[in-house]
Amino acid sequence: MALLKLILTVFIVASATVTADDYVRPQPRKALHLPWDSKLSSYPQQVHISLSGDKHIRVTWITDDNSAPSVVEYGTSPGKYDSFAEGETTSYSYIVYSSGKIHHVLIGPLEHNSVYFYRCGRQGPEFQLKTPPAQFPITFAVAGDLGQTGWTKSTLSHIDQCKYDVHLLPGDLAYADYIQHRWDTFGRLVQPLASAKPWMVTQGNHEVESIPLLKDGFVSYNSRWKMPFEESGSSSNLYYSFEVAGVHIIMLGSYADYDEYSEQYSWLKKGSLGESFELSLYILKADLSKVDRKKTPWLLVLFHVPWYNSNTAHQGEGSDMMKAMEPLLYTASVDLVFAGHVHAYERSRRVYNGRVDPCGAVHITIGDGGNKEGLAAKYINPQPNWSEFREASFGHGELKIVNSTHAFWSWHRNDDDEPVKSDDIWITSLVSSGCVGRKRNELGNTLTTP
Repeated sequence: MALLKLILTVFIVASATVTADDYVRPQPRKALHLPWDSKLSSYPQQVHISLSGDKHIRVTWITDDNSAPSVVEYGTSPGKYDSFAEGETTSYSYIVYSSGKIHHVLIGPLEHNSVYFYRCGRQGPEFQLKTPPAQFPITFAVAGDLGQTGWTKSTLSHIDQCKYDVHLLPGDLAYADYIQHRWDTFGRLVQPLASAKPWMVTQGNHEVESIPLLKDGFVSYNSRWKMPFEESGSSSNLYYSFEVAGVHIIMLGSYADYDEYSEQYSWLKKGSLGESFELSLYILKADLSKVDRKKTPWLLVLFHVPWYNSNTAHQGEGSDMMKAMEPLLYTASVDLVFAGHVHAYERSRRVYNGRVDPCGAVHITIGDGGNKEGLAAKYINPQPNWSEFREASFGHGELKIVNSTHAFWSWHRNDDDEPVKSDDIWITSLVSSGCVGRKRNELGNTLTTP
């Protein structure tokens, strides 16, 4: 038994160690050390919220007491809760670690663009959330590869200063890297923001945490960060979609199978078999088939590993997924694609198949949230024609979709602890440019071809 523990320890340390690339990162800031907050075992902690279907929000929190109730009380006035909802719980073990009781409660229907006050488990502090608007304008905060460092704290502080409705995170959340208590400290770190505005996330490589023959991947991530995959007809928490205020957003999994024979690809293009309450089989509509550009004129996609990357870090890692899925997303006229993984910022022109294309997507790499590994500072020169702006600095982005035709994107560098707007651009939707209309027949043929 002692030998097994020694082997596991060596494996975990080796897995958590970053392999040196051929570039030298600037010195990162130190990891944050959050003091243990001793409260009653039934006290809610690590509270965060996410969108879950029309007019509903999922509230997630953790308690150390396994008998704590999975109840959320809520209302539109402080301290006055005229509604409540009960939910489900889960937990997991990981070698010598055992999680607390993880609560997931769905509340609603809620009014759009409204403030609600809520309490978890019938005790503890009162939290306040704001629901997104029903129509434009809507603003998204975007930051990936967060981690738990001084730069993370700076990024979160800057995001807290902006007026946004939903946070989009394209993978690499806690950088727990097998050390499970880091998931707990990350939950406490982001709670002030994540309990107030919906956080919609997808997985990165630091969420995998698989141990051959002992642990499947994504156990911690799937248990703690449940997204609306079932509501969108997906069979996996690693890929899903949702709609908010005239925007259809697809969250794909760089670390789930993605070739044309995979469940993820089928969910996106072909649909899949489902099961009704009467146990009869029925066809779940493909996600791209559900997109109505009259209702949701903007189409966004997020995943972790970038397809367009002129940084020397992680070169070519997204090539296989790009080969399998880019033609499908191009035919569907995706407006913007957000990725992380590379610890720097880069924005492309509209591009497809490696070439500038007015009907292609704008690709934005924003893996600069504050991770413990530092920045990816070296770029390939000369700069590719499709790459319009690139810089190795920590920061976050803001996407304000003003109406069905125009959106304003800005990237805010964390410079000397002040949010400096270093890149911005007005983006015109592919609906308004005519690309969607020109490719409508092609999309229909693609989605109906086996």
